[in-house]
Amino acid sequence: MSIQKTFSICGMCTVRCPIQVETEHGEIKFIEGNPNVPAMKGAVCPRGAAGKALIMDKERPQSPMIRVGERGEGKWRTVGWDEALDYVANKLKAVTEQHGARSIAFSDRGGPFQDLHKAFVNGLGSPNFCNHDASCARNVEHACLSVAGIGRKELVYDLKNAKHVVLQFRNIFEAVNVQEVNNLMDAMEGGCKLTVIDIRANISATKATRFMMIRPGTDYAFNLAVIHELLDKNLYDKKFAHLWIKDFNQLEAFVKPYTPEWAETETGITADEIRTLVRELAEAMPSVIWHPGWMAARYRHSFYICRSIYIINALLGAIGAKGGLPLASKPGDVGKTGLKPLADLYPKPPEKRADGAGWRYPHITGGAGLAHLMYRAMDTDDPYPVKAYMAYRHDPLMGFPDPDRLKQIFAKLDLLVSVTFSWSDTAWFSDVVLPLSPYLERESIIASKNGLKPQFFVRHRALEPRYDTKADWEIISGLSRRLGVNALTFSSIEEIWNYQLQPTGVSISDFKATGIVNLAASPKYRTMEELKFNTPSGKLEIISEKLEKQGLPSLLPYTSPTQPPEGQFRLTFGRCALHTQGHTVNNPLLFEQMPENVLWINANAAKSLGISNNSTVVVSQNDYSETIQAKVTDAIHPDAVFVIHGFGHTLPVESRALGRGLADNKFMKGGLDIWDPAGGAIAFQEHFVSVAPAGNI
Repeated sequence: MSIQKTFSICGMCTVRCPIQVETEHGEIKFIEGNPNVPAMKGAVCPRGAAGKALIMDKERPQSPMIRVGERGEGKWRTVGWDEALDYVANKLKAVTEQHGARSIAFSDRGGPFQDLHKAFVNGLGSPNFCNHDASCARNVEHACLSVAGIGRKELVYDLKNAKHVVLQFRNIFEAVNVQEVNNLMDAMEGGCKLTVIDIRANISATKATRFMMIRPGTDYAFNLAVIHELLDKNLYDKKFAHLWIKDFNQLEAFVKPYTPEWAETETGITADEIRTLVRELAEAMPSVIWHPGWMAARYRHSFYICRSIYIINALLGAIGAKGGLPLASKPGDVGKTGLKPLADLYPKPPEKRADGAGWRYPHITGGAGLAHLMYRAMDTDDPYPVKAYMAYRHDPLMGFPDPDRLKQIFAKLDLLVSVTFSWSDTAWFSDVVLPLSPYLERESIIASKNGLKPQFFVRHRALEPRYDTKADWEIISGLSRRLGVNALTFSSIEEIWNYQLQPTGVSISDFKATGIVNLAASPKYRTMEELKFNTPSGKLEIISEKLEKQGLPSLLPYTSPTQPPEGQFRLTFGRCALHTQGHTVNNPLLFEQMPENVLWINANAAKSLGISNNSTVVVSQNDYSETIQAKVTDAIHPDAVFVIHGFGHTLPVESRALGRGLADNKFMKGGLDIWDPAGGAIAFQEHFVSVAPAGNI
C-alpha cells in the first residue's frame, strides 16, 4: 500500500492549524503543516508533532465507562456505546422531567467546530451552552465589543505587514500559533520592532527589540501613561481620531494625571523608556499591533487593561489598517454565501441563561458565557437548578481555581459526563466517560475562518480509530436519536457536510485538492473611510453606554494592586510551546521533553530565603502545600513566582504525569468568586503564596 496523504486540522491545542498527515498501513508516518497554506511553511509546533504519540498512547480512554464507585474513586464499568448513550439519554430525560431542559449545561473548549454542539444544546431546549473562555479571553472579547461593537476575532492581526508589535498579554513564541509566529518572524526580518511587556523574560522577550519587566498588576498604569503621552505630545493619528474616535475629549481629560513619571512609580519602568516606546510607535503607525491579549483572565481589572490596548491601537490609527488590526471579512463581504448554521435547526431557547450573561449582566454576551457563574448556579440553584453537565474536551477541575470547591459543586449534579480523548481530573470525577476519537481519528464539521481572505476548511479522518472511540458528530447523533432531537440524527459526516454547504455553491469535492476553499483571491483591506463599527454611534466609543448603564465606568480610575504580604509572592502562571494546559502532560513524547514544571523565583528573593537554583522548595498557602524544584533567576519580577500551568496530576491512570510538578489552581482557594465584573473573566493572578526551602519544613 502506498503512502496516503490526508488534509486535516490539528487538535493538540485550540489554534487548530491546518496539517497534512501521511499514513501507511494504518500508521502515521509524518505530520506537517498543510503545504498549501504559505504561512505554515510546512511546520507544526512540538505539540502538533506529538499527535502520533497521542494515537499510540495506551493510557487514554479506550471504551465508554460508567462510574460504579463514588465520584472520583476511579471505579468504572466498561460498557458498549449503546449502553453508555442509553444511560446518558435516560439521565438527561429524568433531569428534564424534574427540572426542565434549562437544567442541562454543556461546555467545550471553543474554536471553529462549536456549531454542532450549540445545535445539540438548542435541540435539548437549554440556553446553557458555554466554553472555557471565562478562564481565557472573555475580557478581551468584551473590551473589543465595548470600544468597537465587534468581537475580538473580527479584527485581524496583520503581523506580516506590521512595523512594530507590542506583546503584553500575549506570549506568541510559547502559546504557539504557527502562522502567527512565521508571519511575525518574517516581519522582524524586514525591520519590524518587537516590544514585550511582562513580569518575566519569557521566550518572546528573548526575541524582542525591547523587553520591559513590569511590576505585577500595574499594566493598566503603564497603558494609561502611553495614552497620556500620545495625546500630550500630539503623536496620535489625528485624521483617524477625527473620523472614528468618539468621546475624544473625555479621554484626554481622564489621562491628564497619568504621566510617564507617575507610571514609573507604579510599574518600575522609567518615564524615559515609556516615552521612547511611544515615539517609536508613532513613527510606525498605523502599521502597529499592540496585541490585546489571549489569556487575559489575570487581574480584577484586566478588562480595562485590554480596553486601554484597543484605545491605544485606535489612537495609532491601527484599527482597520494594513499592518495593524484590519477588519476581518466574512463570506458576505467578498460576495459569497456562508455555511448553513447547524444551530439554526432549532430556535434559540427563550429561557434566561443560568450564568446571568445577557440579563443579570447585560454587558456580558451569551455565546461563550461565563462558566464559573454556571458553576455557581449549580451550587445555589439561583436562578434555577442546573443538574446535568456535559464537558466536551473541557477540564474545569484543572482549568479553573479551587478544584476542591468545584468538586463539591459537581457532587450536587445528577449527571456529569465527560467527552474526552485523554484522561482529565474532570473525566475522573464524572459519572460517564465517552471516549472521543483523537483528531487524527475523526472528521469534523466544515468550519469558516473569517479574515483578510475568508475560507472554509475541513478536518478529514487520517486513520480509523485504534480503540472503541467515536467522533463528536457520532456521539451527538447517537444521543439526539435517543432524545428526540431528530434534526441532528445524521447517519454520516457527508450528510452534515452537504447540509452545511447547501447555500454556498461549494461542494465537498472542492476541498480535495488542499483541504481548504478560499473565498477570495486576494486579501481585502478597507480604506480608513470605508471602516464601519457596530456601536450606537458607528464609531469607536471611549464611553460605552452599555457599561455605564451597569454602573461600570468606561474609564476606570487607576488603583494600585494589592501587594504580596511580607514574605509572600503573587502566584502567576503561563504556557510553553511543549504543552497545552493539562491535557498533554501525559503524552509520551511531550512528557519526555518536559516532565514537570519548575518555580521561577527572583534571585534576590531566593537568596534572602536561602533557596538555591534547582533545589526543592515548599510552596504553601494557608494549610495547603506542595513541593517543586526552584528556578532561581533574574528574569522574573521579585514580587512574583511563576509556573507553567497544567502539572500536578494525581490520577493513577496517567503513569507518566502522576505526581510530577505543582498544580497552580490548588493555590487559588476562593478563586471562583474572584472575577472581573466588567469583562467577566476569572482573576487567576490575585493569589499569594509562601516559598521556603524544603529542608525548613
